[in-house]
Amino acid sequence: MNYVTFGGVAIGLCLLLHQAVTWWPGRKPLTKDPIKHLSRLLPWLASWCYGALTTLGVGGLVGLVSSSVLGISNWLGDVALVWGVGGHSGQLAAAKTFVPLSAQGMAVVLILTVGFVAAVAKASGERSAVLKRGAWCGITLGTSAGVAGFAAVPLATAANWLGSQVFGVL
Repeated sequence: MNYVTFGGVAIGLCLLLHQAVTWWPGRKPLTKDPIKHLSRLLPWLASWCYGALTTLGVGGLVGLVSSSVLGISNWLGDVALVWGVGGHSGQLAAAKTFVPLSAQGMAVVLILTVGFVAAVAKASGERSAVLKRGAWCGITLGTSAGVAGFAAVPLATAANWLGSQVFGVL
């Protein structure tokens, strides 16, 4: 299991704020056609969910990449907190309990990894960056003790359920 520090959560919240600011179309356009503008958030949200799932006890190469991204984010955020605003480093901000992924849930994460890599390879420029930022944000906030961390429980439950339905049938 990967644990996030306050610095890692700060990085994740910065990524979330960046996405919100760059996405925001304005009040009038949003009220005129909300479906159009909200649908622009779906790729980012899907990659956020994928990133959060990769932190929930996934091992192997996917777990190594996720753990490395989280470790680097923790370090960068801790440095920014200490040197930027005079905070303290290394304070854990992880949720107390997690729903572990079952073997079938991990198979779902493997399938999602293939889909994520294909989507990033297919996308170009800003779309690819949005997908990568979404996954990065999910990795940093997916196991936090805040509201974003609560999403890990239904995500893991859904991945476990989907895996049991797909692989239970086969």
